[in-house]
Amino acid sequence: MKRPYRIVIAEDHRIVREGLRSLLSANPDFEIAGEAEDGLDAVKCAEKLAPDLILMDLSMPRMDGLEAIAEIKSRFPNIKILVLTVHQAEEYVFESLKAGADGYLLKGTTYTELNLAIENVLAGNPYLSPGIAGTLVAGYLEGKALSGDTEYDASTGWNSLTRRERQIVKLVAEGNKNKNIAEYLCISIKTVEKHRSNLMKKLDLHNASEITSFAMGKGLVAK
Repeated sequence: MKRPYRIVIAEDHRIVREGLRSLLSANPDFEIAGEAEDGLDAVKCAEKLAPDLILMDLSMPRMDGLEAIAEIKSRFPNIKILVLTVHQAEEYVFESLKAGADGYLLKGTTYTELNLAIENVLAGNPYLSPGIAGTLVAGYLEGKALSGDTEYDASTGWNSLTRRERQIVKLVAEGNKNKNIAEYLCISIKTVEKHRSNLMKKLDLHNASEITSFAMGKGLVAK
C-alpha cells in the first residue's frame, strides 16, 4: 500500500494553519507531518521530519519564506516547496522561483486547485496560479521589449534591495511604524532604521508616503 505524502504547513497565522490542516487531511493521499509558524521553524521541520512537501507562506517573522526556501533547498533539494501567499507582484514570484520554489499559488485559490497544485509539484511538475502565469508572461515580454534583452529586466533600484529591505518596503507601505516592524521581524529598532535608510537611498525615496507610492506601483500593496 502506498504511503501518504508527508506535508508540512509553514504559515504564521494559526487559524490559516488549522484551516489548511483540516482541508488537506480530507485527502487520504496527504498526511500533515507538522506545522511551522515562521521560516526558522520551517527549516527545523525540514530537518527533523523530512517531509515530501512544504506549503510555504512568504511573510513570516524571524525568517521569511524566501530565506527559508533558499535554506531548505540548499540542504534538502528533494523536498518540494509550494508557495501559498497573498503576494501577486512579479518580484515575489521571481524571487521565490529563484530561491528554489517548485510552485506558486495565491491564497485566493480553491480547494480543488490547491490539491491540483500539490499533486503537480509532488509529481515533479512546476505549478503557477493561472493568473500569475499570465502576469509573468506579460511582464517578461514587456521587459524584453523595453530592454532589448532576452531576460526580464526589473527596475535596477528594486533589484539592488536585499530581501529584508524589500520586506520593510512592504511593511512601511502597509502603515507599520519602526517599532511594529521590529517586533514583527524580531529585530531591533536600530536595525529597522538602518535597513529603512539604506532602501530609501537605493530607491531615491525620502519619506513613508513615497515608499507607499512606490510599493503600490510595484503591486506590493493594494491601491
